Amino acid sequence: MTRSLVTGGSGYFGSLLVRRLLAAGHAVRVLDLHAADDRPSGVEMVIGDVRERTSVAQAVEGVDLVFHNVAQVPLARDDELLRTVNVDGTQLLLAEARRAGVAKVVHTSSSAVFGGPRSNPVLPTTVPSPAEAYGHAKLAAEWACLDATAHGLDVSIVRPRTIVGHGRLGIFGILFDWIADGVDVPVLGRGDNRYQFVHADDLAEVCLLAALRPGPMIVNAGTDRFGTMRESLESLCRHAGTGARVRSLPATATSIAMRAAASMGIAPFAPYHWIMYSKSMWFDIAHAREALGWQPRFSNDEMFAASYDWFVANRAHTARDGVSHHRTTAKQGALRAVKTAMRLLPG
Repeated sequence: MTRSLVTGGSGYFGSLLVRRLLAAGHAVRVLDLHAADDRPSGVEMVIGDVRERTSVAQAVEGVDLVFHNVAQVPLARDDELLRTVNVDGTQLLLAEARRAGVAKVVHTSSSAVFGGPRSNPVLPTTVPSPAEAYGHAKLAAEWACLDATAHGLDVSIVRPRTIVGHGRLGIFGILFDWIADGVDVPVLGRGDNRYQFVHADDLAEVCLLAALRPGPMIVNAGTDRFGTMRESLESLCRHAGTGARVRSLPATATSIAMRAAASMGIAPFAPYHWIMYSKSMWFDIAHAREALGWQPRFSNDEMFAASYDWFVANRAHTARDGVSHHRTTAKQGALRAVKTAMRLLPG
């Protein structure tokens, strides 16, 4: 039986990956700071910090595959944690995986390593150029993976576009909250920037396929059916049927306001939000199809509809503090006042 370790297995994507591995017949172990309330029975738990050698060594011992998902997310607004968790923790994990004789590591990176790309589509050969601290940390983690590969460890890097899926909350929880209450949602400028997402289930499939493929590779993952940001949000509003619409706000002024609110700690924005919300970005995924035989199941519209429906069905529980930024709705802060103001705007 294949024994797999999921680091960050109590988080949103990590917990989904745990369930997928169990369904595939793997014995599963999780390394995380906390045990999730919904951890399936039979999953071994190592409670520890990815930056602590003892915990990491215990977690990788006797493991065949490692799925590395521990990451400090931008909403934490802590540059030291971004560096020590995302970079130092990754370096330690790779070193211990090599020592323990792990056969394969699949490292979940981020499209943030590209910042706002100069051209689209982004290819596997596109040179990364991050625009903020989180992207820089994730790129440094990729460099650690490449270095480990050069020293004999089989590591594949998976870069997802922005992840959506049932149970994915964070700042998406705020979007769903507004739409469920019939409040108009903003786009920056005309909202005609093409923006690609990836469903968490599709991403999990990429990670599993990459784990089964011997030899290192870099794979970019996103849906193949997407349009503009406005089109995605308008489709979601139609699906919800609450009367919410999409409204344009001035791109430059709104980005400045988002940055100011974040700096004062009164709104749940990170730099990537105001940098990318009005920018186009999408991956070419031909290499994922060819190398892995992967085909995404969900379009932008389908994944947003499924995620919104899950939110509505579970709304009473989505604001509780949890073990992951992405498994609870972000605190709205000053956005509550903006929500009220959006209600009062004339149609």
